[in-house]
Amino acid sequence: MQLCWSIGRTIESRQVDGSWGTGVLQKIADDLRAEFPEMKGFSRSNLQYMRTLAQDWPEEASIRQQAVGNLPWGHITVLIDKLDDRESRDWYAAQAVEHGWSRNVLMNQIMNRTLERTGAAATNFAGQLAPADSDLALQLAKDPYVFDFLNLTSDVAERELEQALMDRIVDTLRELGAGFAFVGRQVHFDVGGDDFYLDLLFFRVEQLRYVVVELKTGRFQPEYAGKLGFYVALVDDRLRREAHAPTVGILICGIGNEHTVRYSLGRTDSPMAVSTYTYESLPVNEQAVLPNADQLAAALERQVEAD
Repeated sequence: MQLCWSIGRTIESRQVDGSWGTGVLQKIADDLRAEFPEMKGFSRSNLQYMRTLAQDWPEEASIRQQAVGNLPWGHITVLIDKLDDRESRDWYAAQAVEHGWSRNVLMNQIMNRTLERTGAAATNFAGQLAPADSDLALQLAKDPYVFDFLNLTSDVAERELEQALMDRIVDTLRELGAGFAFVGRQVHFDVGGDDFYLDLLFFRVEQLRYVVVELKTGRFQPEYAGKLGFYVALVDDRLRREAHAPTVGILICGIGNEHTVRYSLGRTDSPMAVSTYTYESLPVNEQAVLPNADQLAAALERQVEAD
């Protein structure tokens, strides 16, 4: 990585001062491959990646201190190809290092706009949790959730959606976010002889808190918030231990009216978020012209082999 940065820095500085033109990259690539025939990775495209690497992380020490310095070269080319700014590249690099994402998973997270969706749900966390805990809880909810791996249509019953998520539990946990552990489905509570069943219960390991998830396939209704608040209170009372952070609820529905959601959240004492879901990570017209993740991965493999 240090070598790649040094080459990129030299190219970038010489082009800035005008001593090298933009067309010199192919000549440098040919010279490097001739000088070091046993080494791979000196193609013109890789030299351009190296230049971008040095531009984004201009201080020599920063490449070792930043998360990007702990990633394989293939991951870095994905970050450079698919993202335009340093902040986004740093965020995805840190997530890839922390959670051990493969290059394919990294690409999928970027295509699904995970950064933009994380923390985007409507919540009442600020009013119901301590400031530090509220900031942590905001990381739990995305909006929208992308369930494109389910191969479902919009005309689906809530139990069908729930079953599909359970059938693809690994993909479901990945979409919910790193650190989610599955606890149960249709979790039963007996309250004074009345039976209640919450849809899905998870535990966020890093935050030591239960997360109640309720699924609604239609438009958000105010009464949904009341029922979710009831389930959050039950889990807090029956399952939460002293060392655990407060339980939070996430209502995932088909459509959410911003004003209705805001009024409903303002009237409940339980910390909760309201999110929507979609089966498509990109608009239909964009999907029609873009290759899928497998095709992109195959293309990257061919590029690495060629380099």
